[in-house]
Amino acid sequence: MPTEKLTFTGHAGDTLAARLDLPEGPHLATALFAHCFTCSKDIPAARRIAQRLAAMGIAVLRFDFTGLGHSGGEFKNTTFSSNVGDLHLAAEALAAKGMAPSLLIGHSLGGAAVLKAARGIPGIKAVATIGAPFDPEHVTHNFTDALEEIAETGEAEVKLGGRPFHIKQAFVEDVAAEQLAPEIAALKAALLVLHAPLDAQVGIENATQIFSAAKHPKSFVTLDDADHLITRAEDAEYAAEVIAAWVGRYLDLRPPAPPPGAPEGITRVAEADPAGFLQDVNAGPVHHIQADEPFAYGGTNRGMTPYQLVAAGLGACTSMTLRMYARQKGWPLTHVSVDVMHDKVHGQDAKGAYDRIDSFKRRIHLEGDLDDAQRARLLEIADKCPVHRTLEAGAQIVTELAEPAKVTA
Repeated sequence: MPTEKLTFTGHAGDTLAARLDLPEGPHLATALFAHCFTCSKDIPAARRIAQRLAAMGIAVLRFDFTGLGHSGGEFKNTTFSSNVGDLHLAAEALAAKGMAPSLLIGHSLGGAAVLKAARGIPGIKAVATIGAPFDPEHVTHNFTDALEEIAETGEAEVKLGGRPFHIKQAFVEDVAAEQLAPEIAALKAALLVLHAPLDAQVGIENATQIFSAAKHPKSFVTLDDADHLITRAEDAEYAAEVIAAWVGRYLDLRPPAPPPGAPEGITRVAEADPAGFLQDVNAGPVHHIQADEPFAYGGTNRGMTPYQLVAAGLGACTSMTLRMYARQKGWPLTHVSVDVMHDKVHGQDAKGAYDRIDSFKRRIHLEGDLDDAQRARLLEIADKCPVHRTLEAGAQIVTELAEPAKVTA
C-alpha cells in the first residue's frame, strides 16, 4: 500500500510526525489511529492494522504523540489531555487535506484518548478501541513504585518497556482527574470494543466497563489469546478485518459509481474535483479510471499522474507485443512484466537546439525457459510496439473547442 509521510503542529507547537496509509484503489473513508502509551506509530500492530484497512479502501493516519517516535517536544511535558489535543489537531490536518476522519481507532491508552476525543471531532461516525482502559489512571500501574517520588519531587525517571521515561506529577494528576464514563455515555458514534480476555496489562474488566457505559449501537469482540501489544501478525490482521467488516454498517464504503461512459472510440477526461486535479477518465462506455497529482503538487493522490498514464500505455503495449510474438513462435515465455521510468533529460532537437526532452526507460522482465537468442529477439520486438513507435516518431495533435451546450427553457 502507498504510504505518505506527513507532519503537523501539535498542542505545544512541536512538529509531530505521521504516516498516511493510502488505498491503492478508491478512497472510501479515513481513519485516525492513536497508539498505546509510550509506543509509536510504527509498532507492528499499528502498521499491520493500517495497511489492512488501506487494502479495504480506508486511508489511515497514524502519528507519534508529542515527544515519542519521530515527533518533536518532550514526553515528560505531556499529559493525557495533551494527547487528546494532539488527536484533535491530527483530525484538523486531515480535514485540511480533504480527508476528514469518520473512524477513530485507539490502542491501549490511545483507546481511552479516542473515547475522550471523539465528541470534539466533527464527522466521527465510529470508534474502535483495542485493549483500552476504562480509567486513564490505570496507566499509573506501570510505575506504582515511582508515584511517591513523583509526588515529592515533581517528576521521576521510570522504566517502561525497558526504556527510560520521565513522568511528571502533572501527568499523574491529569489521568487521576479523568472520568471517561460521561464521555462514553454521550458518544454520538457507534462503538466497537476489542479486548483479549487474557490481557495481562489491561484486564478484561475494562472492556466490560466501557461496553456497559456506552449506548447502542455498540459491539464487543474478543481477541482470544492475543497479548496486550497485539504483537502477533495474525492477531493484528484479525483485529483489522473485524474493524473493517464492522465499520461497513456505519460508513458508506461503496466505491463511487463512475460517470456515464463516453461514446465508443472516445476517451473522455472530465474534472472530478474542480478544487484539485482529480479527473475521471472514461474509455468508451465501459472502462473507467481516475487521474490525479500527488499531494505535494496540490492533488489528492487518488489516481495515476498524466505521465504515469503515458508510461502505463508504453508498458502495457510492450508487454502485449512480446506476448503476441512469443505466442506466435511457440516460445516458452511464462510471464512478462515491464518497468517504465519517465524523466526529463537534455537533448538536441532536429534544428540543433539543446533543450530538455522526455525520456522513457523500460526494464523488461522475461520469465520462462528462453535461450539467449530468444531473449535478444524479444528485446528487439519491444521496440516495434505501436506505442513505442508513436512516442519515438512524435504525433500530430489537433485541438478544437466543442460547441457550448444549448440550454432549453
